[in-house]
Amino acid sequence: MAKKIPMRQCIGCGEMKGKKELLRILRTQDEEVILDATGRKNGRGAYICPNAECLKRAKKSKGLERSFKMKIADEIYDSLTKEIGIFEKSVRNAGNGDEGR
Repeated sequence: MAKKIPMRQCIGCGEMKGKKELLRILRTQDEEVILDATGRKNGRGAYICPNAECLKRAKKSKGLERSFKMKIADEIYDSLTKEIGIFEKSVRNAGNGDEGR
């Protein structure tokens, strides 16, 4: 029997993708909003594509605010944008070594 792949919806673009293809943004019990690289931390999670464009869309449509049922400060969006930018660079650099195969 084939293993079922958990699907999640991006809060930016609305696309359904495999859970491992998306980044998890987490609201902790202390109402702190962080990027959850492991995908296993405790708290309420929302999923987003690993690119800054989807985060911009989520900010414009208030997707994070709706998911977390709280107001999200601009500073949090700025820090998430930086973290996603670092993640994008690391993925691109990791992909460059495999191009010749």
